[in-house]
Parts: sequence; structure tokens; C-alpha cells
Amino acid sequence: MKDAFTQILQSIGEDVERDGLRDTPARAAKAMEFLTQGYSQTLEQVVNDAIFESDSDEMVIVRDIEMYSLCEHHMLPFIGKCHVAYIPTGKVIGLSKVARIVDMYARRLQIQESLTKQIATAVLEVTNGMGVGVIIESQHMCMMMRGVQKQNSSMTTSAMLGTFRSDINTRNEFLQLIK
Repeated sequence: MKDAFTQILQSIGEDVERDGLRDTPARAAKAMEFLTQGYSQTLEQVVNDAIFESDSDEMVIVRDIEMYSLCEHHMLPFIGKCHVAYIPTGKVIGLSKVARIVDMYARRLQIQESLTKQIATAVLEVTNGMGVGVIIESQHMCMMMRGVQKQNSSMTTSAMLGTFRSDINTRNEFLQLIK
């Protein structure tokens, strides 16, 4: 990866031997490894058995989870927040694990629509809940820094599974609680 970044810098006309760029290919490679570390993680590793028995059957919401990802089209960041809700059926997931699930999928190349569904499917899989709702709101650098250059644009996506899809009251409760 270091060699690839060296080639990229050279192809845009930079001198990779100048003081400010001498270590950039190695730093960029290390940064890219971090930004895409979700590929080396599994859902089982991230959850790490943090599933606990509970008699709770009311909606659990984790709001405003900060997240960033790289779009698969331009490899530019999209940055925003994710809201995750589920209705338990005898088991709850450790609070930090919800954020870790978001990070695991966000640290891969994809589009926001896919990311939203991946998170919802994973939370449903590990909680075996009655339903899951996920909403992501983010700003895409590929739209802000290049192309149409719309600085105030944002994108919202949702994935509703189980009762969040079939019961309008459940969906509306979730939407109202995250406002």
C-alpha cells in the first residue's frame, strides 16, 4: 500500500523526496489500514459475548453514534451520526457493542444505503429482537468537495426490520424519540 501511495503522489506531480512528503506514503498506508479495519473484524469478535438476559421488552435506542466511512465510489469520507433501536426479546446487547457494530461496518468501503442495512441486520442477528430500526444522517465529501460541491447537503437513510417495518406505531415512536 505504501508503494501505491508513492505512485499516486508521483502521478499528481509531487516530489515524494521533499521534506513534507518523505513519510507520507507510509502514513497514508497506515491511515487507510485504520479506516478500513472493518474488513478484518467479525460480528462475533466485536460483540464478544456481550449479550445479557433481560426481561426488558421496550424499545432500546442508542442515539447520535458518531461515525465516518469511505464511499466506495470515490473513496472520500462521509461523516455523520447513526441512531440504532431494537426491541429485545429476552436478551440485550452491551451498550458499547452497538457503537462497535456501527464502526465495524462503517470502516469498510460501501454506500450509505448498504451500511444502514448491514448495521440493522447485524443488530437483529445478535439480539434476536422483535425488530430493529437504524437511521444514518451524514454529509458526503464526494458531493461537497468535488462534483456539484453542495456544502450544506446531507443524506438520510433508514433500515427498518421486524416490528419497525410492520408496525407504524413502533416506527413512529422510534422516529419521535430520535428527534
